[in-house]
Amino acid sequence: MLRIQEHPILGSTEERRLVTFTLDGRELTGYEGEPIAAALKAAGVMVHRYTAKQHKPRGIFCAIGRCTDCVMIVDGTPNVRTCITPLREGMRVQTQYGVSAQPYQEIRRCNKNGEI
Repeated sequence: MLRIQEHPILGSTEERRLVTFTLDGRELTGYEGEPIAAALKAAGVMVHRYTAKQHKPRGIFCAIGRCTDCVMIVDGTPNVRTCITPLREGMRVQTQYGVSAQPYQEIRRCNKNGEI
C-alpha cells in the first residue's frame, strides 16, 4: 500500500485497525475510519465512476465532499461521496455509472436498448 507514514506538518500516522471491504466483488483492505477514497487510492484504484453521456472515468477531484467525481455505490446506496465517507469493516463498494444505482459492470453488459 502506498501511504504517507510521516508528514512534515501532521506528524506520524496513529495506529489504526486494518479492515476488509470489497470493491466490485474484489476484497481489499484499508484502515477503519479513513475515507473510502483514501483506502482505494492506497490500493491503486483511481476510477470511482463513469459519466453517463461520454463514459469518461472520474475519481478524486476536490477531496472535500463538494464535487461528485468520487461518488460510488456503497452498501447499495448510490452517489456516496467516498472522499468524506469513513471506511468500515465489510463495506461493499461498487464502481458507479452516471448517477444511477446500477453498477458499472451491469451497464457494460447492456445492449443499445438498455437491456441486460
